[in-house]
Amino acid sequence: MNPVPTHAQAFAAPAKLNLDLRITGRRSDGYHNLESIFCLISLYDTVYLAVRDDDKIILHTPTQGVLPEQDLSFRAATALQSYTGGAKGADIWLEKRIPMGGGLGGGSSDAATVLLALNHLWQCGLSRETLMTIGLKLGADVPFFIFGKNAFAQGVGEQLREIAIPKQWYVVVRPPVHVATSVIFSHEGLTRDSKSSIMPTFQTVQPFRNDMQAVVLEAYPEVLQVYEKLKQYGSPLMTGSGACLFISFQMQKDAQAVYSRISNEYKAYCVEGLARHPLLDI
Repeated sequence: MNPVPTHAQAFAAPAKLNLDLRITGRRSDGYHNLESIFCLISLYDTVYLAVRDDDKIILHTPTQGVLPEQDLSFRAATALQSYTGGAKGADIWLEKRIPMGGGLGGGSSDAATVLLALNHLWQCGLSRETLMTIGLKLGADVPFFIFGKNAFAQGVGEQLREIAIPKQWYVVVRPPVHVATSVIFSHEGLTRDSKSSIMPTFQTVQPFRNDMQAVVLEAYPEVLQVYEKLKQYGSPLMTGSGACLFISFQMQKDAQAVYSRISNEYKAYCVEGLARHPLLDI
């Protein structure tokens, strides 16, 4: 990454896990109704921002193969600028640590952090609810990161209510493959009729599952291989539409022990669950 100038400010963008994910139906617009438990985790991208005196939005760290104007962070800045009619611009640098296409929400989290931080830096004064509405047009996971707390989500992921999650540690493993979300959602074997939860809590929704997991394990042998490996340490689950898998632990030492064994073979992370987004009070 090119050096970030000293006048740029750094803002954290945490990843998420879907501790539970169920598809409760298909909508008339082609999307699916979901129910999921979203949990923030201590794996972060860093978004660096500097306010410009002109109205230009410049992304200085484009992703290879992605046009800057298609990047979610760039689109978030331009969406906020358009909504407010603001005359200020921004320079954006992204330091990526969250793997792309793994179901950890990195791009959505970056976009949410841009909206939250520029609302502050540009002194727009928009409410969190308004920012969530803007964010939903960018992606279904963006409102969750703006919401800023662990949540039970419904709809396409935009209907959120806070949910209490006990302190846990997670070993997250990234199989060496990219899972195409569109392929999974259109798969004929996908379960689309899970029963909706009544008064969901962390305890009542268990045992946790992911309705997309069986389809992904069947279609992607690389994910299945990691899944079989992790089964000797616990009950692995997939997050989002994959490809990342994770195991939950109550004790950090247990998570560290498994991480030390698995990280020699696969890209892995040992992280803790967060109770709140770092920018919740911005």
